Amino acid sequence: MVLANGDLTRGLSDLVDRMTLDEKILMLAAKNIWETHSVDRLGIPSLKVTDGPNGARGGDFFDGTTAACFPACVSLAATFNRGLSRQVGKALGQEAITKGAYVLLGPTVCCHRSPLGGRNFEAFSEDPFLSGALASEYVKGLQGERVAATVKHFLANEQDTRRFSVNQTISERALREIYLKPFEMVAKDADPWAFMSSYPKINGMHVDAQAKFLVDVLRKEWGYEGLVMSDWGAASTVESVRYGLDLEMPGPARQRTPEAVHKALKEGRISAADIDSRVLSTLKLLKQTGKFDDRKDTPKEQAIDRPEHRALIRKAGSEGIVLLKNDNNILPIDLGRTKKIALLGPLATYSAAHGGGSASLKCHYKVSPYDAFAERLGDQVEITHSKGAHIFRVYPDIDSGCTNSRGNPGFLAEYFMASSPQGTPFHVNEFPRGSFTTLMDTAVTGAQTVRFTTTYQPPVPGTHYLSFSGLGPSKLYINDVLIADQQSAIPDAMGFFLGVQEEIRVQYPFESQPYTIAIETHPSPTSNSELYLMDDQCSIHLGFIPQSEMEHDVLAEAVALAKEADLAILFVGNTTQWETEGQDLSSMTLPADGTQDHLIASVAAVNPNTIVVNTTGVPVELPWLDDVSAFLQAWYAGQETGNAILDVLLGEACPSGKLPISWPKKYAHTGCYGNFGLDSYESREVEYVEGVFVGYRWFDGQWGGEKEVGFPFGFGLSYTGFEVRGAEIAGAISNDAEGKVRVSAWVRNVGARAGAETVQVYLEPPVGEGAAVERPAKGLVGFAKVELQPGEEKSVEVVFGRDGAAYWDEEAGRWAVSKGSYGVLVATSSGPADVKERLVVEVESGFVFEA
Repeated sequence: MVLANGDLTRGLSDLVDRMTLDEKILMLAAKNIWETHSVDRLGIPSLKVTDGPNGARGGDFFDGTTAACFPACVSLAATFNRGLSRQVGKALGQEAITKGAYVLLGPTVCCHRSPLGGRNFEAFSEDPFLSGALASEYVKGLQGERVAATVKHFLANEQDTRRFSVNQTISERALREIYLKPFEMVAKDADPWAFMSSYPKINGMHVDAQAKFLVDVLRKEWGYEGLVMSDWGAASTVESVRYGLDLEMPGPARQRTPEAVHKALKEGRISAADIDSRVLSTLKLLKQTGKFDDRKDTPKEQAIDRPEHRALIRKAGSEGIVLLKNDNNILPIDLGRTKKIALLGPLATYSAAHGGGSASLKCHYKVSPYDAFAERLGDQVEITHSKGAHIFRVYPDIDSGCTNSRGNPGFLAEYFMASSPQGTPFHVNEFPRGSFTTLMDTAVTGAQTVRFTTTYQPPVPGTHYLSFSGLGPSKLYINDVLIADQQSAIPDAMGFFLGVQEEIRVQYPFESQPYTIAIETHPSPTSNSELYLMDDQCSIHLGFIPQSEMEHDVLAEAVALAKEADLAILFVGNTTQWETEGQDLSSMTLPADGTQDHLIASVAAVNPNTIVVNTTGVPVELPWLDDVSAFLQAWYAGQETGNAILDVLLGEACPSGKLPISWPKKYAHTGCYGNFGLDSYESREVEYVEGVFVGYRWFDGQWGGEKEVGFPFGFGLSYTGFEVRGAEIAGAISNDAEGKVRVSAWVRNVGARAGAETVQVYLEPPVGEGAAVERPAKGLVGFAKVELQPGEEKSVEVVFGRDGAAYWDEEAGRWAVSKGSYGVLVATSSGPADVKERLVVEVESGFVFEA
């Protein structure tokens, strides 16, 4: 049941009045990492939240209760399917409930500014309209389960490099037309119950340190009445109580301690009314999610693996896959003519279910491409495999052969308050592998030394490869002999937490006998991540690769298998070590050191039937594209990724995905080149130099030149063919929020297979006399996806209003629509070759309007 605002606030204001000032102050920040405070005296319960946008992880970051992993939002965006986005949102709500959480920290709707964005996979698209449209459906599905969506990260969290301290210079026009737009669409169309503020400074100030964004824009202009929480550690000042930030996350409070709030009250920097407003927002969220009613208790986390979720994940994953090349119709695979398939590449046996960071979780299960092929085709064709390239950034955790002192698999961590591991530890934990962290573990707060131990029995003797690192100063001993000594803290604490740190690498001669492994580590003395949550934490990583695996010539093996195969299918891309929250990518090339590109080129040279499946959340350079027969972009498709990919390769699912991003040939061709990510590492400054010319809005000015895009936004092939014809237009653009333009067209399946086509409508602004400011050549104003049987024909309709024609007039501080002739393009991508018909709509007189 969705309650109207009046119903929500009825009685809650009285409840606020009954609270003491100290109880109110307590409610301004969370109790711990995931839960708000309760006030038992008044029957106010706590509320649990959970990451994240593609799966409800629950309370443990690494080894918690298993959960369903859905496709990443960029994969969902590639479906261009509103209904599917709503279904995924609904299922995520059901998943959150199994973790006792009634707030999900998603979706992420920041626009993709650069192909190097480390967290792009977690967001939908470079296009604000597509992002806002699909995010709105996601939110509606989620909140239909009475689980709050948390739309994030408001605002301008497009890069992860220095995100805690970077200052971003962004024009008001770019903010309004690109970066605020998807948030505005979701706020107005889906009424999300929560927003999350971001870390970066915008034009010199944090979002929560000014009234502009959380009060003036979000609440006053857009009429938003929900809760705003901070990103974890992003609350920058106690004055954020005045500037519209309702809840500081996580707890306990850092900016909003009782002392700080009382002092700010006394000095008049915040008011009692400000505090009441913030507390009321939290109480409203409790009411919306049922915490005052049938959900008073926080149940124990459960792992419920629903068959209907499995099916939805598989369908959404396959529908998001984009077929970008298919020479001679090599796909779908003809099993009648295929006797031997070589599955090659470092991701053939890796299930690229999700990216790294907040979107990661412990899946119920994960299906790799090799798993899917072996299960479904193992008795029909001969399947061979070689990884072909090593792409380790950090060696995998050591686990096999490890037994702790309690006789259980894994390691034992002993925590001491002293500067050395003497006496009895105050706490002991067991870990299944060679890594641990104290972050988010309140039981070990304040530990000054941790001893991490195991007995290791090598499966086979050899001079095996070890990698070692600690968040703070750390030492590694084998049989009481010092093997590695990291004398200072790791340079990037957040990078360490996310598993992408630099490490000490050694080889050690193991024989067929047990070895004692002991690690001693201490907290990092200062926060090298610029985030206070990482202060005084202890973490360790011990990685291991057998000598035989590391020194085996996997490239030669892969080429030999490719020569003998009817089809060579290469699975390449990024793992969570390479594409993750916390770090942006250093280049558009596949990792590592050219090994994957070399593998593809070598295989294509010996087998003309080479198919490449890329699993990344971003575009990559394709130096081998002309030499392969087929190329598919699979994104991060969730726990069913292997099955989703095979469904498309076999033709059991006809590809219908469309690129939600532009695919540059090189990073240097992008509008933000030199002004993104690592370019700002030392300066902590970045300028959005491209303004409103983001993605295809930039590449539309490059057609026919050196910087022409590789694949345009909205592009994607099919196993069947479509004809789009008979486009018609009705209505007008007017200074009336209810006034609409309706564009209709007929779509016919002219091929031999059932499939789906997405008709995209773009609006061209007037040129010449009607061009008040420089504007992009066009912008997406609507889309419609239609499924058709062979020979079937259906009509589709796209509706848009004045918002689609408007630009932000910086001088007037309002939206403006110019007079003149607007081109209405009916297309199947943003590329000029895919424009099917061009219509015109006239605006007789220009006008301005409020948001």
